[in-house]
Amino acid sequence: MKKTKSLLLLLVSTVLISSCAMMPAGATRSEEALMEPMMAEAWEAPAAAPAASKMDSGESDAYLAESGIDSERIVIKNANLSIVVADPVESMDAIAKMAEGMGGFVVNSNLYKSTTRTGLEVPTANITVRVPSDRLDSALDQIKGMVENPRVDILSEDISGQDVTSEVTDLESRLRNLQAAEKQLLEIMENATESEDVIAIFRELTSVREQIEVTQGQIKYYRESARLSAIYVNLQAKEAVEPITIGRWQPGLEAQKAIQALLDGGKYLVNALIWLVLFAVPFLAIIVLPVYLVVKFFRKHAQRRKQDEMDKKPADKKK
Repeated sequence: MKKTKSLLLLLVSTVLISSCAMMPAGATRSEEALMEPMMAEAWEAPAAAPAASKMDSGESDAYLAESGIDSERIVIKNANLSIVVADPVESMDAIAKMAEGMGGFVVNSNLYKSTTRTGLEVPTANITVRVPSDRLDSALDQIKGMVENPRVDILSEDISGQDVTSEVTDLESRLRNLQAAEKQLLEIMENATESEDVIAIFRELTSVREQIEVTQGQIKYYRESARLSAIYVNLQAKEAVEPITIGRWQPGLEAQKAIQALLDGGKYLVNALIWLVLFAVPFLAIIVLPVYLVVKFFRKHAQRRKQDEMDKKPADKKK
């Protein structure tokens, strides 16, 4: 009985040390909301608790080999777009069909009306979809192709990426430790003779299996997040951002062009300063510094000769 309790205590300590897994660092509430359908799917995977956790070492190695973390980087990529379209409702439906056609799905969508300064009611839509990460660029190109003038109608675009390879590696290492602890607990339970020992081991076994299920769910969460990229699109009607028009003159559009020209000019100025600081200054220093040192040397030498001559003149006068 003492031997059984010692082994049980050792296993409990091992399990406690290995139970430090956590959810993605820096994840926001909006990202968690986007992941809700995926998380539900991840938690459904280990529904058969005892059966799923009773994997022998061969099955565990096969599961980890299937993950392939040694040969790939696991990157979660998401995108945000705000565009102006002729019909937000039609464009929202087109985005949903595109995502489904690519093997993705719609996470959520929202359609509402807003009022312009002139009192006109126009539709506005938001939609979030998930598409295979390897087709993210293609999906973005199709969405941006819905606008009439990409220079003016694409209001904002942002693509972000998060490398979670190390997190998945840690989780899978923890999974191996938990499964090894489960196997040892099962062996101890088979040899236990006292009812108290059996109850204590059963409690620890239940705790370990729960941690196995949670860890498998987190691994699936990361992998599904990396496999399917989220795209959030804000769709505004053309009328909501239509520039003020006086006859054929569009002062609002001209103001946008002027601002864009100012930004372009500023960009070229900053680029020129960068080249000046990083290329021209060091290059000039290589040429100017030796010339400066040579000129300084000759000046100092000339001053010394002049001083010597001035010192000799009083001596000549005395003679």
